[in-house]
Amino acid sequence: MIDIKAVVRVKHPDIVLTETVTHDRSSKVRSVSEAGTDPTSGKFFYHIESSDFSQFEDGLRNDSTIGEFERVIETRDKEAIYSFEYTDEAKLLSPVISTANGVILEMENEGEDWILTIWMPERTNLIHLWDYAQQNDIDIDLLRVNEYDSLGNTDAGLTDSQREALLVAFEKGYFEEPRNATLSEVATNLDISQPAASGLLRRGIKRLIVSSLIDDSEKPE
Repeated sequence: MIDIKAVVRVKHPDIVLTETVTHDRSSKVRSVSEAGTDPTSGKFFYHIESSDFSQFEDGLRNDSTIGEFERVIETRDKEAIYSFEYTDEAKLLSPVISTANGVILEMENEGEDWILTIWMPERTNLIHLWDYAQQNDIDIDLLRVNEYDSLGNTDAGLTDSQREALLVAFEKGYFEEPRNATLSEVATNLDISQPAASGLLRRGIKRLIVSSLIDDSEKPE
């Protein structure tokens, strides 16, 4: 089996937060993949950059895809972490990708467009996402795709601990949306602390990205 990393551009007014980033064009949104989301809470975390958070939040209040929201913490000037609850009007791509046994590793906006970095066990699984997009009038483009051996068969520069952490997190459903396992549960299965588990996952994902998405000439020393 050959795994893939695909980078996809999608666009539709009902994709989560599209109305908000249209209202606040200074805003930059990206998912917080390492956040320990409780799947029963229905909350999803994003890192937000904005020159005016009051304008950003005005957009949220008028965004039909967003229910409750909270500015959890301001990380620095013009940057913050928010939690959101989605409404039934939101078009969600993550359940479609999860059904195809894939994982969204990263999601961020470029204006009203959304750039998704997706892991899939096989390239043919992408057809499920394309079918959903066509059925829901979502503009979709494949920007690039990289093939590589399965996570279980390649080191990709991973340490044994990083590989084990990624596989446990995947098997437990940590990367699904909503998550079927919290970071704490992953840490318990690994018999390590929650910060240690977070560090292994974060560094492991970084190594996979460097291995599969970055050209040799661009890789850091």
